[in-house]
Amino acid sequence: MSFVSLADRQDITRAGMMYLLEQMDGVSTRYAEDKAELIEQLKEHADAVVVLDYTLFDINDADELFIFCLRFPFVRWVLFSEDLSPDFVRQVIATSPQVSVLLKESPMTEIKQALSFALKGQRYICQRMAEMLLTPNTTRMAEDVKLTRTELEILKDIALGMTTKEIAEKRFSSFHTVNTHRKNIFRKLGVNNVHEATKYALRAGLVDSAEYYI
Repeated sequence: MSFVSLADRQDITRAGMMYLLEQMDGVSTRYAEDKAELIEQLKEHADAVVVLDYTLFDINDADELFIFCLRFPFVRWVLFSEDLSPDFVRQVIATSPQVSVLLKESPMTEIKQALSFALKGQRYICQRMAEMLLTPNTTRMAEDVKLTRTELEILKDIALGMTTKEIAEKRFSSFHTVNTHRKNIFRKLGVNNVHEATKYALRAGLVDSAEYYI
């Protein structure tokens, strides 16, 4: 019996995935509401398939996802999100062969194929993402990046070394809200970690170098 964990907070997506998986023989499925619940499920099912909405779930960045891959070496991951940057995907698939990529705009045939491949222990990259990965990478100019006022404020806090939890407390917001802003910032900047985001903030003048080194 294969086990699939649905780490996706969108009810309509979870319902659709549950319907598809119920059509497959020998598959049991459960929802994971947050990171802690997902970890408990993976402790019980060492060779699970995780269908993960990376954009909305509370996994912070590519580095944390890689830690999950190291901790659970037999788990296969299907990143199933609306918006994943090619740079992020390049980093993830280069560091772990356990990860498949599927955009939510993908047709039903690709969704079924991705699930089938993952259950067989094989990687799958949807057609749209494959095309994006093959497109020549161009440097993103600062003036082309459109961050909202809230995103600029959060980027500055990130560059000053504040954690997601600390930023949420400062802004009287939920951890999930700030984490979503953080992922959107990284996507818009085309960066994959705090170090790269901080370099952008310094170049853009959001943080004074003297202030940064205090």
